[in-house]
Amino acid sequence: MARKKTVSSKLPAGAGVLARRHPKVWASYAELGEQCGEAGPLDARTRRLVKIALAAGAALEGAMHSHVRRGIAEGLGVDEIRHIAVLSIPTLGLPAAVRATTWMDDILQQKSTRRKSSRKS
Repeated sequence: MARKKTVSSKLPAGAGVLARRHPKVWASYAELGEQCGEAGPLDARTRRLVKIALAAGAALEGAMHSHVRRGIAEGLGVDEIRHIAVLSIPTLGLPAAVRATTWMDDILQQKSTRRKSSRKS
């Protein structure tokens, strides 16, 4: 199912400011993302894995956080996500893979911490 982004969506601070200030631009950007996703044969799960890999390759911390967060929400496993960093070693190099792992773990450890605290309740 396509995910529509609106100004009221939960957005990181910078994106939220841009969306509120320029709602037509944000709507066009969201539509572009939808159209790009629908333009080819990849399923949603594969597209999310690719987007995580692209964030690693482009060294985009915010994109990594966003796509890992969405991937978890869409059912990707922690090991699947972390495997992307390992796969990046021959292409991007060890330092880039470590950077990607650190950014992935920013989100994955939050998930783990939330799960542990909900068990204690």
